[in-house]
Amino acid sequence: MIDIPYSTQSITEADIAAVVDVLRSPYLTQGPKIEAFERAIAELHDTAHAVAVCNATAALHIACMALDLGPNDRLWTSPISFVASANCGRYCGAKVDFVDIDPVTRNISVEVLADKLAAAERDGTLPKIVVPVDFGGFPVDMAAIRELADTYGFAIVEDASHAVGAQYRDRPVGQGADITILSFHPVKIVTTGEGGVAMTDDEGLASRLRLLRSHGVTRDPAQIERQDEGGWYYEQVTLGYNYRMTDLQAALGLSQLERLPELWAARERLSRRYDEKLAGLPLFTPPRAGDKQSAHHLYPIEIDPARSNVSRRALFDALREDGIGANVHYIPIHLQPDYRRLGFGSGDFPAAEEYYRRAVTIPLYPALTDAQQDRVIESLSRTLG
Repeated sequence: MIDIPYSTQSITEADIAAVVDVLRSPYLTQGPKIEAFERAIAELHDTAHAVAVCNATAALHIACMALDLGPNDRLWTSPISFVASANCGRYCGAKVDFVDIDPVTRNISVEVLADKLAAAERDGTLPKIVVPVDFGGFPVDMAAIRELADTYGFAIVEDASHAVGAQYRDRPVGQGADITILSFHPVKIVTTGEGGVAMTDDEGLASRLRLLRSHGVTRDPAQIERQDEGGWYYEQVTLGYNYRMTDLQAALGLSQLERLPELWAARERLSRRYDEKLAGLPLFTPPRAGDKQSAHHLYPIEIDPARSNVSRRALFDALREDGIGANVHYIPIHLQPDYRRLGFGSGDFPAAEEYYRRAVTIPLYPALTDAQQDRVIESLSRTLG
């Protein structure tokens, strides 16, 4: 029986009351809580526009659409992410490819990206969009990626689904990207149940994102194409989707945001405690860097093969047998059967595959007690010797 999950939501009575207040209000959806949540997210991340949607996958999709990604285009992303980071390109009919990771940060390797871009320029196969992923909440090296984007002409959609509240060079994540995506799934730092946001400083992109999330339908006089026939009048001016967030979700998110400093501090304390107590084991722990403040969404460890011959499967099974909900983030996207059928295979991205062979995610969430964490550490110590 698993009694210590790898992660879980943190819900208070104040969160519940915020949702109940909406249930008693005139608006369950398309009401004032949506704009209030968007303003709060934009302010937190020092960006001009935040567009709330039903989940981060939807946000990735409409981000690609807003940037006019199409069947003749290419999107590149990290193989170490959830499949949505790549699928968003395929939703638009684009060709998807991957950039191998840096073994230390587990994010896209800037060096590999630079080499791949130089080769793509020679071949005429440059990407239209690159989707760098802030894996585990650790920010990508955005300054270097922005420089490459300006050189080679691609757009950046930063998948910061793990990184609400993270900072890069003393500023919130998202600076330098054309569009930044956040996730509010229950195991994320802040939850709306399900939910996502697309952030941008570009007013034109923000307008298009809002249109795409709501059927492509508008009542805005500046966007309608025919003469307004009356107060009921609306037009579908492009093909969009019903990707709207509800006021119930937004109210929960607003309540959660009030506790973000507290939630992050708990994750930071527990992460540092892991860092210290696991230091003597044959493991690699999540990275730290002076110019990057992780959101600590995940705590993925890697077995050091030079110091241990214990397999990842053996470690995973031992943790589970001890009631600890270990997990693995992630199976490399290019090794999924659906992507193998597109021509990808083992050996394509060796750093990502080597990480996957050794990686286990151990529990990390604000309510994790020191005693529970000690159980995790004891289990790891016993199995790894």
